Amino acid sequence: MAFGGGGGGTRRWGWGDRGDGARAEAQAAKDAAATAFYELDTAQRDLRISVETIAAVDDSPAARKATSDFAALGRRIDEVSHTYISAVDSYDLDRDDLDHGTASRARQELQQATNGLEKVRSDLNHFAHGLGPLLDQAESQLARLAPAVERARQALLAATTALDEVRGKGFQADDLAARLAGLGPELTKLNEGAGRHGVQETIHRAVGVQRDAEALRSEAVQLPQRAEEIDRRLVSLRTRAQALATRAEKVKPVLSELRRRFALACWRDLQEVPDRAAQAVTEAEEKIADASRARREQRWPDAIALLASVRALLNQTDEAVDATRDRLHRLDAVEKDRSSEVNRTRFAIRDAQRLAMAGRDRPDPRHAGPLDAAVARVDRAEAALTGRHPDYWSFLEELEAVRETVAEVVQAIRAERGAGTAR
Repeated sequence: MAFGGGGGGTRRWGWGDRGDGARAEAQAAKDAAATAFYELDTAQRDLRISVETIAAVDDSPAARKATSDFAALGRRIDEVSHTYISAVDSYDLDRDDLDHGTASRARQELQQATNGLEKVRSDLNHFAHGLGPLLDQAESQLARLAPAVERARQALLAATTALDEVRGKGFQADDLAARLAGLGPELTKLNEGAGRHGVQETIHRAVGVQRDAEALRSEAVQLPQRAEEIDRRLVSLRTRAQALATRAEKVKPVLSELRRRFALACWRDLQEVPDRAAQAVTEAEEKIADASRARREQRWPDAIALLASVRALLNQTDEAVDATRDRLHRLDAVEKDRSSEVNRTRFAIRDAQRLAMAGRDRPDPRHAGPLDAAVARVDRAEAALTGRHPDYWSFLEELEAVRETVAEVVQAIRAERGAGTAR
């Protein structure tokens, strides 16, 4: 129905109001959809940074799942975004001839697009909340990255400076220089950054470079002290070798007295001590000369190894020389009074027997047997001391072996009783 207007024109009654209202509702739906689209896009961009941070640092199953789940969300975002864009492109809300039905359909489709965008955004927010622990861990790793690399660089600089200083003092330090040069490729990789080699690998490399560089610097700083220590050991061992040569010359008179006063069995194993001692002193002096040459040529490991060999050789020879004098002293003592060794051994046996009987009516055969045998062994050893030159050395060795057997029985008794108390 049309009515005439005051200006002679005509219009449909009520149509403009209803059309304008539908257009406004559609426009409001469009604005709401645009806001939802913008907020979803922003959230996706922010979350992508977090996921990429995690992926760069963490290769765990949880991290890989997070990347996969985010990719799936991305596909859903693409779908709802396409729906939104299609709805916007399908309707021109600014057309003059936009009818009520078209505006209503536009509003409905745009509202549906908004609902889809908001639903995915809600899921995205839930996903982001679940990333918290992984992201915290990844950010912690990233926070370690720069300081670790810087510490490695500073350690290399300190090592280089220390090496330059000792070389300035006349030390070659070729081995240290070679090791420092070997760290060059690692420094290159550190400079290439985590983007190429990964965060964890870069941190691991930085820690390794720092450790090696600090060790190198320490060795460089200690090089003068090492040289001084080698010099002191050279002097000390040279003096010790000379003193041992003098002591070795006194072995022959001691051995001569042993031969004169005691049976062959008492000194037979010591006959070669003088010759072995002389040979050892000669060998030690040769090694000392080699060590001195290695010191001059700054072959520090060789010098240290040679000095250690000299020390071991002198220790062994010292023991052999001392054993000769000690043998004479012990044989003198037992010749004058054998009862002291016998009483000492019998006392050890009686003490063990009392322990074996403690808290028992009769001893355990496992303990009584060895102790009874020990008594018999002492009797036999004492009875064997006959003739003009008794074998005192076999006597001493047998009594010492008896005491060792008795000590083993005592240890076994105490171990068994200790185990019983524990139970």
